[in-house]
Formats: sequence, C-alpha cells, structure tokens
Amino acid sequence: MVKSTFQALCITLALGGAVYTTGLAAAESPSETQSTQVSTPQEGQVSINSATAEQLAAGMNGIGLKKAQAIVSYREQYGPFTAIEQLKEVPGIGSALIERNSDRLKL
Repeated sequence: MVKSTFQALCITLALGGAVYTTGLAAAESPSETQSTQVSTPQEGQVSINSATAEQLAAGMNGIGLKKAQAIVSYREQYGPFTAIEQLKEVPGIGSALIERNSDRLKL
C-alpha cells in the first residue's frame, strides 16, 4: 500500500514538473507569442491617422467595421486628424466612445 502511494506521488510530481517546465518555456519565448498577435502599433495603441479600418475595429472598444470605415473615409476626405478629439466630427462617434478608447488611440 505504501509503495503504490509513493509511486502515485512520484508520478504526480513528475507530471506537475513537466507542466511547470512547459509553462516556463512558453513564457520565455515571446517571439512566438508576438508573431500570432494582430499587427497593431506599439503598446496596444492604434493610430487614427494610419490604421486600416480592420485595425481600428480590432483595436478599439465599441467600434465595428462600419464605424471604422467611417473614420478612414473621413480621414481620406479631410486629411489626417490633428487631435484625437477630432474623431467627434465622424458620424457615429461620440465623446463617450472617445473617452472609452483614449488610452488605445494615438495620432
């Protein structure tokens, strides 16, 4: 009885160590993690002056592809944004949406 309990304990420790080691190996190789991420600008921010509609939709909270396309269309028609607050001029974009995304946006 003691021998089987000891064997079970050894197997459990060996498997736990394998899982722990695998987790460390995955954590230590950020290049694999970075290659699977969506290509957005540094620090999780999205540029309202250079991002595509798809990047805007993926990087902003509460923005779907239709609103993102409206942002790109506005930018193409009137030129680059000079301030993030200027997004209010885009139809369908309000102050609350800008405030919600202020830390995700850059010019």
